[in-house]
Amino acid sequence: MAERAALEELVKLQGERVRGLKQQKASAELIEEEVGKLLKLKAQLGPDESKQKFVLKTPKGTRDYSPRQMAVREKVFDVIIRCFKRHGAEVIDTPVFELKETLMGKYGEDSKLIYDLKDQGGELLSLRYDLTVPFARYLAMNKLTNIKRYHIAKDFDIAGNFDPMIPDAECLKIMCEILSSLQIGDFLVKVNDRRILDGMFAICGVSDSKFRTICSSVDKLDKVSWEEVKNEMVGEKGLAPEVADRIGDYVQQHGGVSLVEQLLQDPKLSQNKQALEGLGDLKLLFEYLTLFGIDDKISFDLSLARGLDYYTGVIYEAVLLQTPAQAGEEPLGVGSVAAGGRYDGLVGMFDPKGRKVPCVGLSIGVERIFSIVEQRLEALEEKVRTTETQVLVASAQKKLLEERLKLVSELWDAGIKAELLYKKNPKLLNQLQYCEEAGIPLVAIIGEQELKDGVIKLRSVTSREEVNVRREDLVEEIKRRTGQPLRIC
Repeated sequence: MAERAALEELVKLQGERVRGLKQQKASAELIEEEVGKLLKLKAQLGPDESKQKFVLKTPKGTRDYSPRQMAVREKVFDVIIRCFKRHGAEVIDTPVFELKETLMGKYGEDSKLIYDLKDQGGELLSLRYDLTVPFARYLAMNKLTNIKRYHIAKDFDIAGNFDPMIPDAECLKIMCEILSSLQIGDFLVKVNDRRILDGMFAICGVSDSKFRTICSSVDKLDKVSWEEVKNEMVGEKGLAPEVADRIGDYVQQHGGVSLVEQLLQDPKLSQNKQALEGLGDLKLLFEYLTLFGIDDKISFDLSLARGLDYYTGVIYEAVLLQTPAQAGEEPLGVGSVAAGGRYDGLVGMFDPKGRKVPCVGLSIGVERIFSIVEQRLEALEEKVRTTETQVLVASAQKKLLEERLKLVSELWDAGIKAELLYKKNPKLLNQLQYCEEAGIPLVAIIGEQELKDGVIKLRSVTSREEVNVRREDLVEEIKRRTGQPLRIC
């Protein structure tokens, strides 16, 4: 760096010398000689890497969002947050990165997807992979044993010791409420229990050391065929073919509470303590889901495994359905849009005394939902408003900028979402066209006659109907028309 700085200084001085010689009208030979020296110095200096052209792009795995896309996101977030608040949740936030040791060992095979950061002040950090592990760390750090929280409008959790399956049933109710409110299509929530899976693996002959890796294979059944899953378990993970076949007999079953009752009578599965506990809780869960009126949206699916290591009990995943090709066929899942489950041991992993805090939660797949909503709006060619402006303050004649500024300020102070065009003398037609393009419903028009009469002409953009409103009544009239609550004095 020091050598480059010295060379840059020499180039600068030589350039000044050449310019001075030219101003002094020195001989052509001398000027040519000094220019040659300047060129040699520049060649030694080489290109400045800091000034090299660079590609304008977002980092890999990230994206920008346009105003239209952000408007869609805000509407989706609003639906989700209103539901979370309706169920009594508080909001928290945690850093986007955690100590690497906090995240490691919590996700099973998914741990390879954790993104490490460089050493920051002596601490090894990683970007958080989900919001559940940071939440468990937050509970342990703050010694909390009871909380109902939501996080960044996508995660909802209930922590605390409660009677079985009541919080779990509420999480499933919330999931159904949100997906129904978003109107993104028919959906089905698959439900299983990690205890049932572990019991099933045990009676089928899977060794304890292979439980999690076989679980990860089974979890792929919503994307690939049973034969492909079996080949992975046998060929890549060393499972005996006959053990895989026994697993296949179970994981290809799905149904409702009748399947739970059937498995409770299964001569082998019912003898496994873990599986029996899981089946008993699922039976109770279906009772509560019936009371909540959502049992028709729930399917007990033995192939649902949820690969994350921290789940300990009930697990669930919502998938969108596409219409079956022929009558009588099962609707096909076209992608997960929400998931969650019970994780009773995670907080204890962070607590110095190993104190356990039972937790259950759900996560909404907002990025997938955003894409679905955007595609639907594009297919319908539906216009999306990117602002919430309620009224444009406009003028019908020239030299009324001051009056427009005064009126728009009055509206802002009254809580009205208002705009004006940044021109001294805009044409009325241009102002009206701006309203149509931006979806602004009302125009407050000031004119010389209106000023004399103490009124404002209020125009509806869609109907083009115009009425004169007394200036002192304008705020209440705008609020009445836009459905905004009136201020109570």
